[in-house]
Amino acid sequence: MMTNSFVEHKFLEQIPSELSTILMALGLPRFCVRQLRRWIFARKTTSFDKMTDLSKETRKVLTEQFGTIFQGKVLTHDQSVDLTEKLLIEWSDGERVECVLLRDDRNHRTACISTQIGCAMGCLFCASGMDGFVRNLTRGEILEQFLRLNSLLPDHERLTHVVVMGIGEPLLNLDTLLSALDDVTALDGLNLSVRRVTISTVGIPSGIRKLAESVVRNGKSYKLAVSLHAPNDELRTQMIPQNRFSGINEILNASDDYFEQTGRRVTFEYILIAGLNDQSEHVRQLVHLLKHRTAIVNLIPLNPVMELNFQTPSAKAVAWFAGQLESQGIQVKVRFRKGDKIGAACGQLRRIHR
Repeated sequence: MMTNSFVEHKFLEQIPSELSTILMALGLPRFCVRQLRRWIFARKTTSFDKMTDLSKETRKVLTEQFGTIFQGKVLTHDQSVDLTEKLLIEWSDGERVECVLLRDDRNHRTACISTQIGCAMGCLFCASGMDGFVRNLTRGEILEQFLRLNSLLPDHERLTHVVVMGIGEPLLNLDTLLSALDDVTALDGLNLSVRRVTISTVGIPSGIRKLAESVVRNGKSYKLAVSLHAPNDELRTQMIPQNRFSGINEILNASDDYFEQTGRRVTFEYILIAGLNDQSEHVRQLVHLLKHRTAIVNLIPLNPVMELNFQTPSAKAVAWFAGQLESQGIQVKVRFRKGDKIGAACGQLRRIHR
């Protein structure tokens, strides 16, 4: 487990009020916080030395206090022909995680962020949990992913969307994630709209309700995506072992509560795997679950993982499945594949590089 000493002197771990207290104790003016945040979030600066409107003495004090802004080290930077980019970052303790920058023809620039090193959920079709779970990421480590991905963009561009769909289960590190998202959505932070932030979960009912309470309390109505992937408990437990602790009905009830408290429709993600969850019976069962709910189904054709013996359905099979749902009044979106050639697509991220 990570001790407090690991994070207490790291720059990105500090929320603005904590940073203000530290700077005042160092004899620096309160307005220095605004200058620092402008350099880091708006100007994409990664070094105190480059903050030229701060005195040399101030920059020296900041360097002595914090060392560097970023604590991780980029080990690999992969780029795909579809303009997807993936970073493998190594942290101070030697652990590693991946994050992804996605681009599309609607001028969206989306950061896909990890919240844990490894994953304990054990989803049968996903690479992220294959090497086990190590620990939660810290606030600073989550925030650094955003900043590093944002810095890959030209000066005139910035991140427009966030999907918390990388490695790990976000709702098991929720308080830390929400603290990082406060900076991502702050006017003097990355200034992303809260309505463009999606938090994806395998389905932790208590976590879904905790997130709803946070939305109501703070007014930040993040979008919730629930990884359903199967329309009955027997199959879902086979695919997602975590399901045995709750079951589909409890997850759906918590999702209903989220919609009622926040007014935001829930997206149900459904990875389509040839011969496993793509049959007529699965359509009928899925319609039964969702037909009276205000929800969206996001169909995701399986992205292959080399070590796992599952097959991606054909484009025709995906279109058929989507059409069957739509014919029953279910709103469907089919996920357009990006980054799969560099192992950056849904279900392909890892904490150990191969």
